[in-house]
Amino acid sequence: MIYAENKRYYSLNQAYRETFGGKIFKVPVDGGFDCPNRDGTVARGGCTFCSVSGSGDMIVAPTEPLPSQFTKEIDMMHMKWPAVDQYIVYFQNFTNTHAPVEVIRERFEQVVNLPGVVGLSVGTRPDCLPPEVVDYLAELNSRMYLWVELGLQTTYEDTSATINRAHDYQTYLDAVARLRKHNIQVCTHLINGLPGETSEMMIENVRRTLLDSDIQGIKLHLLHLMRNTRMLRDYQEGRLQLMSRSEYVDVICRQLELIPAEVIIHRLTGDAPWDALIGPKWSLKKWEVLNAIDDELARRETWQGKFDVRQTAGVKFDRGRKILLSADVKGGLA
Repeated sequence: MIYAENKRYYSLNQAYRETFGGKIFKVPVDGGFDCPNRDGTVARGGCTFCSVSGSGDMIVAPTEPLPSQFTKEIDMMHMKWPAVDQYIVYFQNFTNTHAPVEVIRERFEQVVNLPGVVGLSVGTRPDCLPPEVVDYLAELNSRMYLWVELGLQTTYEDTSATINRAHDYQTYLDAVARLRKHNIQVCTHLINGLPGETSEMMIENVRRTLLDSDIQGIKLHLLHLMRNTRMLRDYQEGRLQLMSRSEYVDVICRQLELIPAEVIIHRLTGDAPWDALIGPKWSLKKWEVLNAIDDELARRETWQGKFDVRQTAGVKFDRGRKILLSADVKGGLA
């Protein structure tokens, strides 16, 4: 297999095309769940970077019933790609397994049989995966394509305390192990640019995550400083420095080099509503950022997995398939 479209990394778009034979819409919806870090279950106030919508700022109609949200989202997407007819529903904001399993089942089942739905992606926290919920996710995994996306953000306990994450790294590791017992695909979210973390710490976050947990996907975010977040105070008081675009591109390229070729890259930057974003403002030009990453990978003559951290350390998970660079991308370098 080769990286698609002359990319130097294994994109989620490529993985979808390989699995489903064509373009897929990932359709974000608001499942109406809360967060244990907000409602007092484990803490109050939430992670300091999180907006009032729980990172679901871009959802079109979050207050409407789930089937209606789905329809409005795909109608908007079809304006650009009218021929797409396969969809993965993404339960995005807050913590989508923070409820009794009967409630989770009732909400998820509202969308799994909608026309064209081929899978689910479930965003959640590692401390919200009790056995009965994992059993239901395993059932879903036997019925359809499924990802569980875990918001880790950092492997450093000091940073975790600073951002009020309210769970430790071992909780994350235990959650991944429980999910992988059922062969459920896991995507881990990490944020670059958190308060107090250097570029080397950001690289180390990726290294630790890959060596310590059997994940199949990774989502790398730029920290977006949003209005009406607790982190805004850190910025105003000088405890947070926003990354420049060149710093971010450098870190992403170095992180990609460590990531095994078969681990799917779900995201290399993110979206934020322009009217709620304090900074970095350069992040609003998402495609320019992605193009800058592509250009820098080519300039450095490097690619995802060039320095595969698992291979170097002799760590073996169920690696599955191998991805090879095409000759036109690789340029005969490796």
